[in-house]
Amino acid sequence: EAYQLLRDALGLTAPQIADVFAEWNKGELDSYLVEITAEVLRQVDAKTGKPLVDVIVDEAEQKGTGRWTVKSALDLGVPVTGIAEAVFARALSGSVPQRKATVGLASGQLGDKPTDSTQFIEDVRQALYASKIVAYAQGFNQIQAGSAEYGWNITPGDLATIWRGGCIIRAKFLNRIKDAFDEEPELATLLAAPYFRDAVESAIDSWRRVVITATALGIPIPGFSSSLSYYDALRTERLPAALTQGLRDFFGAHTYGRTDAESGQKFHTLWSGDRSEVPA
Repeated sequence: EAYQLLRDALGLTAPQIADVFAEWNKGELDSYLVEITAEVLRQVDAKTGKPLVDVIVDEAEQKGTGRWTVKSALDLGVPVTGIAEAVFARALSGSVPQRKATVGLASGQLGDKPTDSTQFIEDVRQALYASKIVAYAQGFNQIQAGSAEYGWNITPGDLATIWRGGCIIRAKFLNRIKDAFDEEPELATLLAAPYFRDAVESAIDSWRRVVITATALGIPIPGFSSSLSYYDALRTERLPAALTQGLRDFFGAHTYGRTDAESGQKFHTLWSGDRSEVPA
C-alpha cells in the first residue's frame, strides 16, 4: 500500500520508490522486508529495460499461511483485521474476472494529489510504522489467545527473540516487542506499552492524513485503513455494539448485559409481548 501511494499519489517511479524504502530501512522500519522491497523495486527487466515490478502480473499468490492465521483468529474470536485485509488483498488481486468487469466504473469526484512530496512521504512512513505496530499487536494477541486456549504456555517475549533471526519478519523492531513483554509479561496489547503507545501517538496525525488522502484519490489501502479503525475502536470508550446486541436479543433472544448490573448477569426483553425486561 505504501508503494502504491508513492506511485499513484506522487507519481514516483520504481527506482525513486526504492530509494525511499532504502532510506526508511535506516530507521524505525529497519527490517528484512523493507530492505528487499527496495531491492525488488530497483531490479531492471533484462528483456524490456523497464523496472521488473512494472512487468510482473499484478496477481499475488499465497501458500496458505495467511489463510490459516485468519481462520485460527476467527476460531479464537480474536480480531486480526490488518492481517485479514492483507490476505483478502491478495485474493482480490487474483479476482481477475471481477476486476476486468469493474475497470472504469465511477470513481466519484476525486481529490487533489499531494503538493508537498516530502511531507507526504513522511506521512506514509509514519502510517506504515503505525500499521505495522497494529499488525504485531493483533498477531501477539492471537498467539496469547491460542496459548491460553490450547495450553501452549508461550512466552511472547521469547517469540520476538526467535523471530529476530532466520525469519522473513526479522526486524530491529522485535527488540522493542521483547522489551515490552519483559517489562509487563501479561501485557494486554502492545499498543498499551509505553514505547508503542508513544510511537502511535507520534504517527497518528500522519496516519489519518494518509487514509484521508488515499480515500479522496480512490486508492485502496485496506491494511492502513483497517488498522486505523482497529486502533480507534480499541480506544473508544463506548462502541455501537450495544445496538448489535439489542438486535440479537430482538430476533434471537440472545440476551444482553446491563451497564448497571453485575458482570455476567444477562437479561432479555419480551419484544413480542409487553416489552418488559426479564432476567435470563
